[in-house]
Amino acid sequence: MFHDECDVMYDREGNLIKPMCCDYGFRSGTGRMYQDGFGEIPMNAWELGVENFKAEYKALRKSLRFDEYNRISQQNPAEGPLGKLAYWIGSSIVTALSFIDKSLEERELVDKLIPNQNGVEQCEEGEESAAQECNEILAQLKELKLSNEAVWERERAREKRGGGIQSPLAIKAAYYLLCYALDVLFNNRPIPRFWFLEVVARMPYFSYISMLHLYESLGWWRAGAELRKVHFAEEWNELHHLQIMETLGGDQLWIDRFLAQHAAVFYYWVLLFFYFVSPQVAYNFSELIEAHAVDTYGEFVDANEAILKSLPPPSVAVQYYLSNDIYMFDTFQTSKRSEPRRPSCSNLYETFCNIRDDEGEHVKTMQACQDLSIAAELDDRRKRTPADGNGSVEV
Repeated sequence: MFHDECDVMYDREGNLIKPMCCDYGFRSGTGRMYQDGFGEIPMNAWELGVENFKAEYKALRKSLRFDEYNRISQQNPAEGPLGKLAYWIGSSIVTALSFIDKSLEERELVDKLIPNQNGVEQCEEGEESAAQECNEILAQLKELKLSNEAVWERERAREKRGGGIQSPLAIKAAYYLLCYALDVLFNNRPIPRFWFLEVVARMPYFSYISMLHLYESLGWWRAGAELRKVHFAEEWNELHHLQIMETLGGDQLWIDRFLAQHAAVFYYWVLLFFYFVSPQVAYNFSELIEAHAVDTYGEFVDANEAILKSLPPPSVAVQYYLSNDIYMFDTFQTSKRSEPRRPSCSNLYETFCNIRDDEGEHVKTMQACQDLSIAAELDDRRKRTPADGNGSVEV
């Protein structure tokens, strides 16, 4: 989708930045941060559920009828007898369900589907030039690569440098299982992989806030108010990462949305259990995931530097990283530095570097939570926080 109004912005040195005017997300423009309607009160749960079901049901039908799963199989050809058998079974199921849906459509029992257009949809008259630009950016986004083996090489190199993370065997097993699933499901699909990661990455902080709030409500423990603030700031940061990945089209496929959203709910409850048993164990698991994210984003920006530097940053990224009101941006960062971190965001390369560095800050915060040094960090921050108390610095 092309935005009719695409504002230009200036960085902290006064240089002009023209953000990406394209939005390739499943719900292009609707509900995206800092756009029309941002901050509205939602409808009730029934209305939201019905509206979402209609959109997703139509998307599911399209995924079957126009076989969006073929895109995945083309990017990841079947290997070995078991792989070929799994692809044959999957293809047969898609073909059968597509036939049923087409039969229902011919009997006018369901609405008629219109095939997806190639490239950017919803191009109105007079927008040909803008649509062409969006199609060119989309073509470059499809050229982005990520090697699973290279990511693991980075992790092994980090461990050799002393950056390994000691974890209980059960936590390590869960970690490797999750990473292996990501490698298989999102091989050669970096943007959908990052979108999946960011959907799931918000859940730990939501889980920790829920448990801290529960302890306060029960009167068990009330020293966690400042810690809740840190976790909310982390969740807010991950939300912006998620919005960036949606803008880049990471949520386009129905199967990816289905897996990510259900995995996130499951992950939330798992982490509630972890935190109930041992907060240190929960933080340790999050440290593993965040460290892997740093390695993954680091490999991605290095492998795709030329393409990323040639592309503009998404509007939501510019708004977040360059705004005068960087809402709670300093709150989730426990690194001691003489000056607050104020990243630039003039292209997509810098956007992904910022995300990589954000994840690195999450790693440090999770470490501080495990060795209980977070209390000293928060006390030091209170002494350094400006009088307005919002933890931000005007730029």
